[in-house]
Amino acid sequence: MTEAAVPLPEVPPSLRRRVEHVDTDASGVVHFSRYASLLETAGLEELERRGAGLEVLSAQGLDLRVRELRVSYRAPARFQDWLLMVPTVDHVGPASLKLGVKLYREGPEPLLLAFGSLDFAVVTRENGVPACLPPSLSSALKQAQ
Repeated sequence: MTEAAVPLPEVPPSLRRRVEHVDTDASGVVHFSRYASLLETAGLEELERRGAGLEVLSAQGLDLRVRELRVSYRAPARFQDWLLMVPTVDHVGPASLKLGVKLYREGPEPLLLAFGSLDFAVVTRENGVPACLPPSLSSALKQAQ
């Protein structure tokens, strides 16, 4: 059974996106650089769903900084494709977290187009110094693993 044949979880509307012309190169294929934005959008949406979004972090004087971004490409997305973004919380550390995202082309048998990860450092908003996640946010995110 291929990975594309594995049933996908229910995807909220915010994690479903249609490829627009601005996303593509001259041949109508999504430009490689757009995937970073898609991964970030999906990852931040997952944090929001888990009660640890940017607004919640900001209210506690915290922010996220990307330490590492990785993307692997399997197949091209094209103009007007519908994409499904499936994020996961892969790791929660004292002052960091790692989110994984798989991007699929929507269809009767979704096709895995790309996958990647975002490794974030938790920092203070005031001066960017590393900071620990509050226990309540840490446990909410660990439950998602």
